[in-house]
Amino acid sequence: MLFGAILILSWFILLIRYPSKALPVTLVAVVGLFIVASIVIWQENREKSHLAELEMRFTYDPQNCPADQPLALSLKNASPKPLLDLQWQMAAFRPGDSVNLVENNYDSPRYTGPGDLLPGSTWESCLPLPPLRSGYRASSLEFRAQRIQGSFAD
Repeated sequence: MLFGAILILSWFILLIRYPSKALPVTLVAVVGLFIVASIVIWQENREKSHLAELEMRFTYDPQNCPADQPLALSLKNASPKPLLDLQWQMAAFRPGDSVNLVENNYDSPRYTGPGDLLPGSTWESCLPLPPLRSGYRASSLEFRAQRIQGSFAD
């Protein structure tokens, strides 16, 4: 932090003292930073729009899933790009309520999806339940994905 402040102060002094030499370099650096920042923001927005096109449905289904993984997931890639990887955290809610009933610890599990999912394809799997607050039954809750992260092919 201190080193950064000294560096900025030094650059500012050079800019005031020798503007004809420091100004062109400063302008090139600012334009370069602007271009890099624009590319990063554009890529993040593109990933977010593709992630928004994923359709994830969670159902508590102990009859069709193993006992240790009673949460059925159906994932459809409605994006025009192939999904390369996907991670998320689970949230559980009582119907009509907005209070997350999953115990969020620092070691809360992160769920992962399929390695490759082509556009229009569906992937189904059974998942373990997240750790719920005491007193709540999984059969009476709605499950949703939160903090979704993923990447798509170009």
